[in-house]
Amino acid sequence: MYSYPFLGKIATVFLFSGFLSSVPVEAENRHDTGRTFSVDDNVVKIYSPDVKDTVYLMVVSDTHLWMSDSREEPYRQYSQRMAGAYHVTKHFKTGKDTTPEEAFEQTVERARQQRVDALALMGDIFSYPSEAAIEWATGILNRSGVPFYYTCGNHDWHYEGMEGSEEELRWTWIGNRLLPMFHGEDPLKYYVDVKGVRLVFIDNSIYEILPEQLSFIQKQIQSGVPLVLMMHIPLYAPGRSVDFGCGHPDWNSSTDPSYQIERRAPWPKEGHTRTTWKFYEEVIQAPNILAVFAGHIHSPSIDVIKGLPQFVTPLNAAGGFYDVVIIPEK
Repeated sequence: MYSYPFLGKIATVFLFSGFLSSVPVEAENRHDTGRTFSVDDNVVKIYSPDVKDTVYLMVVSDTHLWMSDSREEPYRQYSQRMAGAYHVTKHFKTGKDTTPEEAFEQTVERARQQRVDALALMGDIFSYPSEAAIEWATGILNRSGVPFYYTCGNHDWHYEGMEGSEEELRWTWIGNRLLPMFHGEDPLKYYVDVKGVRLVFIDNSIYEILPEQLSFIQKQIQSGVPLVLMMHIPLYAPGRSVDFGCGHPDWNSSTDPSYQIERRAPWPKEGHTRTTWKFYEEVIQAPNILAVFAGHIHSPSIDVIKGLPQFVTPLNAAGGFYDVVIIPEK
């Protein structure tokens, strides 16, 4: 068993094994934040005196499903790179060959057998807005009977090299392809109450927060209800790379390593908007946010930001997931 002492108010746990390995962690200033949590392998337990019933979640990100049929032909020039990116992966526990499709089917079946209260799909479930893959995945999810909730990642709606701003392309491909994943909810912001815990889904897949999303999270914080925040891109944590880009002080065009290979506009020269900075501040200061879950990085990690724990999920294309249990603390 490994333990990691906290350094000041920020704790960072680097996990190199491909999945979490018996790492118990307790947030510093626990009496100030009301947050206690532990991690054992890929099971996260969160304790709160404000929770009245035990909640079972499965949190999944970055499956990178892709499938191609004749409908893809007009878009082949935009999907070619990502269509070839994830064919065979190594399972995050066994090390054996697997595929994103096999991993996704096993994940959903496990969620069904475990009778989870919610399956949270945290973005980049798709490598691009593949019509065939979206139909296949929604079919599996709907047949399973598992209550699932989804927010977009930066790949789900992105056809590489297609003209248009990221905001425009996100709305276009959510509207054209991804709406069946949302159960009629607002794709950019919504919440679902599960046994008294509110799961809040925010689409930050363009690395920025819109004014209506800021207003939405402010209302959720003001509600006083125990919240769990679900986003694709992690919040900035000191010591992390610019990929932890939502609120990262160095996020700008000079630190954007991927815009050419992803065939998109570079990040803005001036960095984040004031709205994004305000969102970051509101979230890390909110006393009723129990935890943040994110994906995007493809490797599991834990950061504690001024007492707020943030968990980045393992790669679901390799079978990774978190079992999350939220437990009343007596």
